[in-house]
Amino acid sequence: MATTDIWFCPSYNNRGKCCLELHKNMPAPGAVTCGSVLKLLNTRHSVRLHSHEVKYGSGSGQQSVTGVEASDDANSYWRIRGKSDSSCQRGTPVKCGQAIRLTHVNTGKNLHTHHFPSPLSNNQEVSAFGDDGEGDDLDFWIVQCSGTYWEREDAVRFKHVGTEVFLSITGEQYGHPIRGQREVHGMPAANHHNYWKAMEGVFIKPSLDPAKHDEL
Repeated sequence: MATTDIWFCPSYNNRGKCCLELHKNMPAPGAVTCGSVLKLLNTRHSVRLHSHEVKYGSGSGQQSVTGVEASDDANSYWRIRGKSDSSCQRGTPVKCGQAIRLTHVNTGKNLHTHHFPSPLSNNQEVSAFGDDGEGDDLDFWIVQCSGTYWEREDAVRFKHVGTEVFLSITGEQYGHPIRGQREVHGMPAANHHNYWKAMEGVFIKPSLDPAKHDEL
C-alpha cells in the first residue's frame, strides 16, 4: 500500500501563504539554552563534572575540577553563559560551534584551562577560575555537536578556545581529601573520553525571542 505524507504548516501570513521559512530553523524543545543550570555527565566514565572549594596542591593552585559518581551532589551544577552575557541571553538556544562559559553555581568560578600539567595524568590542568562569574579569556569553550543546536539528548564535546584541548576524563582517581573523585583534564585529541551529556538541572525553554521563556 502506498503511504501518504501529511504536511502541516505551522502558520500563515496575511496572504494565506505558509510561513515555513520562519520555522525551519526553530530549535527543538530539547535544546540546551543560555541561562540553564545543569549537570554534565562524561559518557565514557559515568561521572559528573564537579568543583568545590578545594585547591590544587600543585600546578596553578586554583580551585580543582573533578568528576564524581553521585548524581545528587549540589556541587555539580553549572550555569550556561556566553562569552559575554549579551551574546547568550536567557532562553536563547546554544548553537553547535558557539563559544560559551560554564560557571560553577556554588562558587561562582568559571571552567578554565591553561598550560599547567594535570596532577595525575600529566595532561592539561582544568580548574575553576574567577570571581562572581568573571574570569578571563581562558574560560571559553566551543560546543561541538552535529546538528544546528546543542540538544539535551546528544553527547557533545567542549573544545577550549585558547589552547584547543578537549574537556576529558580518563579515569585517574584522587586520594585524600577528595578520595575517589576523578581527574578532569584537557586532551589535544578528540576521542571517546571527551563526550559529555546534559543531565539533571533547570532548563529554560528554548526560544528565538529571549524575552519569552519558561522554566522546564
